[in-house]
Amino acid sequence: MGKTRLEAFSDGVLAIILTIMVLEMKVPHGNDLPALKPLIPVFLSYVLSFVYVGIYWNNHHHLLQASKHVNGAVLWANLHLLFWLSLLPLVTGWFGEHHNAVPPTAAYGFILLMCGLAYTILVRALIKLHGEGSHLHRAIGKDTKGIISLVGYISGIGLSFVWTWAAVAIYVAVAGLWLIPDQRIERTAPNPE
Repeated sequence: MGKTRLEAFSDGVLAIILTIMVLEMKVPHGNDLPALKPLIPVFLSYVLSFVYVGIYWNNHHHLLQASKHVNGAVLWANLHLLFWLSLLPLVTGWFGEHHNAVPPTAAYGFILLMCGLAYTILVRALIKLHGEGSHLHRAIGKDTKGIISLVGYISGIGLSFVWTWAAVAIYVAVAGLWLIPDQRIERTAPNPE
């Protein structure tokens, strides 16, 4: 089956996720600069989540561009990813409001972990569909960045119970790892003729 509906649906869901996140940010109660101070943690958590959604959108786009078609397993794997991504606005708001507290910091890391696992499942479903020798399989390779990310999220969740700022630093570092666009798929793409 074709992949265009999957791409369009995913793009729409991601756009809605970003919209919900920005709508969760409240207007300051004062009309001077000090009124913005309480919003700084909320804004920073929004920026981090915005970056994560952007990373997933970018990599999802590349992943589907390297795919020729999809099947039912890929559709369900994609919905699984979108489910976890759709929870980002909830944990972003909670984390932003209570940035020094353990439960929101751990929950934020847990949702990031589940998004990473869901993306890995989607990648594996597409590789299974296209075959072990496919361009997609060659491009993904051992998926070292993906593995490092999952280990980072697990470490961040654990650290959130000891030192929340260390957990946040890990979440930021993992985003930084992916902020440089992943070129694996583009590098291994066959030259168009």
